[in-house]
Amino acid sequence: MSSKRTMTAGLRRRSRLTMAGWVTTLGLSAALPAAAETHSIAQADALLPAESGFSTEMRFGDVIEHPDFQGFGEHLLPRPGRLSDGEVTLDRIGDLLPYHSNVRPEELVQALDRLAGDVRAGEQVFYSIYTPDEIAADPAKAATGIFLLRGEPGASFAIIAPGGGFSYVGTVHEGLPYATAISAAGLNAFVVRYRVGLGQQAATEDMARAISFIFEHTDELGVSPSNYSVWGSSAGARMAALIGTHGTFAFGGDDLPKPSAVIMAYTSHADIGQSEPPTFVIVGERDGIAPPSNMERRVALLRGMDTPVEFRIVPGVGHGFGTGLGTAAEGWINDAVTFWQAHSARSQE
Repeated sequence: MSSKRTMTAGLRRRSRLTMAGWVTTLGLSAALPAAAETHSIAQADALLPAESGFSTEMRFGDVIEHPDFQGFGEHLLPRPGRLSDGEVTLDRIGDLLPYHSNVRPEELVQALDRLAGDVRAGEQVFYSIYTPDEIAADPAKAATGIFLLRGEPGASFAIIAPGGGFSYVGTVHEGLPYATAISAAGLNAFVVRYRVGLGQQAATEDMARAISFIFEHTDELGVSPSNYSVWGSSAGARMAALIGTHGTFAFGGDDLPKPSAVIMAYTSHADIGQSEPPTFVIVGERDGIAPPSNMERRVALLRGMDTPVEFRIVPGVGHGFGTGLGTAAEGWINDAVTFWQAHSARSQE
């Protein structure tokens, strides 16, 4: 292991979940990291050489079979079991994401480099959320799990549900790139790989189970359960909003606190409860799938309940713009993190 890789491994938390079992670490802080204390891991990662060899010319199949991704590479696929999708090169990855726009292969390469770098640093980056018995009873649950990109030890976590119309999961566009940015802010970021083809209910049940799994294993994962946030884009935003409105218990998860913030990108969602968490909403002006007017109605209802809301309509973009790189939406992930942290701090006060 190089001196730079050793430095990164030393910066990461001492507790890791390994295939062999749980390794426990005590004494982790439960607070959100202060702004001045973030970025140390991201800065260390920036010093690392690009050892993975990922490029936009690679076949997706070579990515999912990459040695660093053994045991979980297939979960990067938008649709489980569609190994034929592996023939697509990363510069054409948008062909697998028909409900998305502004798909940037360079962002995916960066996220894959980060994921592989964590594996080489000794971190586990993918976790199953269902037991072997549960998967045996429902084999569709074998295609679920959570990716983790770590921030500062003991920091709060975000859990991200990518979109895909419940027919695929856009992990490569709205999952790992989001998690990369959130992790760079010093916070822990999970991306949920949920069941597809079964609609909103099954997908949201998987998200609730994932949150329950994280709460059950916070010490081992090195994350704080306090002031977590739920993120989603398109179909995933509906999942995040449902968790914010009804809680995890309503979808088969444990009876847990509601999130401190809901981050919703470009969706149509009308369901609303008697009280709602602070909500950040972003939608493209040219969205023909979920027009801004659809979210304007929900935002008005939230504001009528005195729910803190930040609502943005981004000019010049349509549905599924992801991080917004190269568009007027660029930087919205960092703004949403700021919104989340501000309301977390207020809840602590």
